[in-house]
Order: sequence, then C-alpha cells, then structure tokens
Amino acid sequence: MATRRALKAVLVDLNGTLHIEDAAVPGAQEALKRLRAASVTIKFVTNTTKESKQDLVERLQKLEFDISEDEIFTSLTAARNLIEEKHVRPMLLVDDRALRDFKGIQTSDPNAVVVGLAPEQFQYSILNQAFRLLLEGAPLIAIHKARYYKRKDGLALGPGPFVTGLEYATDTRAIVVGKPEKTFFLEALRGTGCEPEEAVMIGDDCRDDVGGAQNVGMLGILVKTGKYRAADEGKINPPPYLTCESFPQAVDHILQHLL
Repeated sequence: MATRRALKAVLVDLNGTLHIEDAAVPGAQEALKRLRAASVTIKFVTNTTKESKQDLVERLQKLEFDISEDEIFTSLTAARNLIEEKHVRPMLLVDDRALRDFKGIQTSDPNAVVVGLAPEQFQYSILNQAFRLLLEGAPLIAIHKARYYKRKDGLALGPGPFVTGLEYATDTRAIVVGKPEKTFFLEALRGTGCEPEEAVMIGDDCRDDVGGAQNVGMLGILVKTGKYRAADEGKINPPPYLTCESFPQAVDHILQHLL
C-alpha cells in the first residue's frame, strides 16, 4: 500500500449511509455540516440506479441535506460515459426514473445491453430479449453488481444476481462500471486534485464501498447502517480501516484522528 498522505478528500456513499430511502440516518445532516467545516473536499458516490441524479438531489434536499448535483458522482454517469465512448445503442434495463440521465442516447435497434436496478424489467420476456442480443455479440454493461440493498421493508435483491444470470447463460462477462471498480473511484476523484492516498471512503457496503476504495489506496470506513450485517467486516482482506455505528461517528473519527 502506498504511503498515507494528509487527508484531503472524503467520499461518502448515499443510500444506507446518509439515508435509507426517504429517512435520514439519525444525526447525519449535522454530521455533514461538521465535515463541511473542515478543510476537505467532499464527494458523494453512489451506485443507485433507481433515479436520476436530479431526482436524487431533490430527495436529499427534502431530507435537509445540503448537497448539490455537481458534488455527486453516480454509476449512471459512469455508464453513460462508457456508452458514449463505445458508440453503442443500449437496451436499457434501468428504472424509468433513471432514464433522464441517458437523455440523447440512441436506443433504437440496440446493440448493447445495460443493466441497472430495475425490478419491473427483470421478467422473463425482457431478460430473454437481452439474452438474445448478447448471443449475437452485444456487450453486457452492468451499472453495478450489488448482491442486495436496503429498503425500508428490509433487504432486497440488487442487479447483481440478474447480471450474473445473463453472464452464465451467454458465457460472457459483463463490463462493470460502478463500485467496487477501480475506475469508478478514480473517476470520482478526478477534478478534486486528490490522490487515492489522500482520501477516505465512508459506506455501508463492505465489498463495494470499503473494499473497492481500499483497493485503490484509500482508507475505508464501514458503517453499521443500511445493508450492513453482522460480521461483514470480516468479508474483505484487508479489513476496513475502521468500523463504526453510523455516519456521525465516522465523521467524529475523521475530525479527531485524520485531520
């Protein structure tokens, strides 16, 4: 691992870390204000594919989080960038609320398959259409491969199992653009002027948030909210730099020990 440098940037996951759907994690708004008062750059990074960035900002502002759209880097943004780079016409298996982030992308006569979290799309006829495109050589782009995520009513299947099913059926491998991919974290840091060794990631997903961040040289702080389950911290090697109860405690540690 590279030598640690003075902390300059904090990357923060959203759903499960700052909020769970339409409910804020207790104390998260005030903790964010304390973090903003420190001399660090803050970037919000999320794999959410259920809504556009604009809708996400509106949700967060209703919860009284002081967050602007330009501070958020999403896996939808990363997916759009890849689609434009490859000049493909995607079959978009994403939630209708996320389509705004693909405005202007040509989708007629598709020659690629893009999969996000889209429960309404995960039915046999639609998945079979994707399957046939892949057999014809279309690339499979996974916005992310999360196994599950946290809703108000409990844990729910993420897009990962459906992406894996398509991979298995077509003997192909998806291009993954969201967390925990190294390119996602490096893209999120672009423009901040910070290197990974100068950053820390806070999230509730041990593999995708913490493991992914630590693999590029950041520190990773795991919070026991959202999708966290007992003993998650033992699922990655090296283990998280720190495991704490929630986002406010993570902020306290940063302010007291990393700055």
